[in-house]
Amino acid sequence: MCGIIGYIGDRPACQVIVKGLKRLEYRGYDSAGIVTEDGRRLFIKKGAGRIDELIERLGLLEMPGKRGIGHTRWATHGVPNDVNAHPQTDCTGRIALVHNGIIENFAEIKDELVAKGHRFESDTDTEVIAHLIEEELRGESDFEQAMRKALLKLRGSFALGIIYTGEPDRLYFVRNESPLVLGIGDGENFAASDVPAFLEYTNRVVFLDDREYAVITKDSWVVKNLDTGEVVEKPVHEIGWTLEMAEKAGFPHFMLKEIYEQPRAIKDAIHGNADVINAVAREIAKYDKIFIVAMGTSYHAGMVGRYLFQRLAKKVPIVEDASEFRYEFEDIIDEDTLVIAITQSGETADTLAAMKLAKKKGAKVLAIVNVVGSMATRIADLTLYTHAGPEIGVAATKTYTTQLTVLTMLAIELARILGTADEDYLDELEAGLKAVPNLVEEVLKHDGGIKELAESLVDKRDFFYIGRGVSVPTALEGALKLKEISYIHAEGLSAGELKHGPLALLEDGVPVVAVAPSGKTFDKIVGNIEESRARGAFIISLGDSEELGRVSNAFIRMPDMDELLSPIVYVVPLQLIAYHMAVLRGNDPDKPRNLAKSVTVE
Repeated sequence: MCGIIGYIGDRPACQVIVKGLKRLEYRGYDSAGIVTEDGRRLFIKKGAGRIDELIERLGLLEMPGKRGIGHTRWATHGVPNDVNAHPQTDCTGRIALVHNGIIENFAEIKDELVAKGHRFESDTDTEVIAHLIEEELRGESDFEQAMRKALLKLRGSFALGIIYTGEPDRLYFVRNESPLVLGIGDGENFAASDVPAFLEYTNRVVFLDDREYAVITKDSWVVKNLDTGEVVEKPVHEIGWTLEMAEKAGFPHFMLKEIYEQPRAIKDAIHGNADVINAVAREIAKYDKIFIVAMGTSYHAGMVGRYLFQRLAKKVPIVEDASEFRYEFEDIIDEDTLVIAITQSGETADTLAAMKLAKKKGAKVLAIVNVVGSMATRIADLTLYTHAGPEIGVAATKTYTTQLTVLTMLAIELARILGTADEDYLDELEAGLKAVPNLVEEVLKHDGGIKELAESLVDKRDFFYIGRGVSVPTALEGALKLKEISYIHAEGLSAGELKHGPLALLEDGVPVVAVAPSGKTFDKIVGNIEESRARGAFIISLGDSEELGRVSNAFIRMPDMDELLSPIVYVVPLQLIAYHMAVLRGNDPDKPRNLAKSVTVE
């Protein structure tokens, strides 16, 4: 998730911007850059690496001018390097901008602009925006109108900071589905992705909403509607946060913040793969010998992927721990094999080892990864990015739901190509996936009740999470989250396994969490709930049927949705249960004991 900071006033802009960028480092980044202007020309310094290193190497604190924009980049299009770092400029060098988000239709716009003579330097989707504004400015004398016309041609998510030499007294900032906030000072004004970037200077803020843009000078600010150009009246809020609170957007922990970021992250996963999913699906459609390899939470995503592939595309992958894959399947991997590797960081040692073996044996390797330019992307033949942005908390939340989103898109597209599912149903499923961010927002409204539930369970020593069919991985992931951060023993399992041993462990008051969306196995899991209830278990059920209320001690009512989409949504209350249990037990959910964010040794 990139970071943006802009300043206009009487201070040296570079000094304010560097401080702001350092305040945004917690968001995660691989490169950074600054543009300032001295009344005549733009000065740009940027590069891959950490900010402290760039200060020394590039002289970021020596740039002239009292207005400018800075950026920390988390790569989405184009590997992390000096050229792909922001700011990006147009052909004339008079327009420079920074960007947080994903432009879905950048490839087609770029082709049109190249045909008109524009020269591109980077591999980013961001550079397209600068050239598009330049193109509109050829037929429009007013920069603001040219900018609006250009931005109306974009599809996707974007927060933008824009500077133009022809208007030395102002800066432009635009929001659509990516965060942006103004800081209102005295004789100076700011804009940033997050409040911490300028909180040292002012606590008076204006929050931009989607499809709004701001024009700021040192003494004024105005917000307008991007579609109409009309002025929008906005209130000024006073923020009472400390800097640490502000980094977490007011949340007490990064994990909770990242749970609440999931609607945005899922949207970005959809936007970021809309133009590439068909090409990847066509590349892999011929393979019948398919393996999905991953570890931990990513392994659970792979299990969901197996259900999606077999239900929609009529292909049945083998899902295997990456740590076991190269010892169990080495002899049967060949050029007719597809290996799908899922890894948040792209640096998980066991998963990389499995990918290297697959490549050595001639298999096609598809990586589903969050980090652009990571080792997994360099090994793989094909890559799909989850676009979750950096995840600070060790326990995976938004990176899991975006992995599920990408796997769902891939399974739908494979089914279309292969003709293995009804086209009308696939259209409905795709529309349902686009509605998932709103469904997650609905679930997050139950957070208060989930916290109360956690308070009643905090002294329990053992938990069982059960599901059937596509919900089994959700049960496994719910149990894993509880173990990771609350340090309570928890087992996830297929509900059908209960009577084959685990029922012996059930006694009065033992919590059993049942993941029970309506679908082909609903009646079966209700029977499993009754079995557990008869043995004194405390039943917590998640589902969309009121029948669950009859058989449960606690019922979390979930929105109606297709069963195949339920893993993305149903995991959210389980994340919240684990989070609240951890906090209530005095644990730091961001830094669970004995665990690391990325396991880079076997």
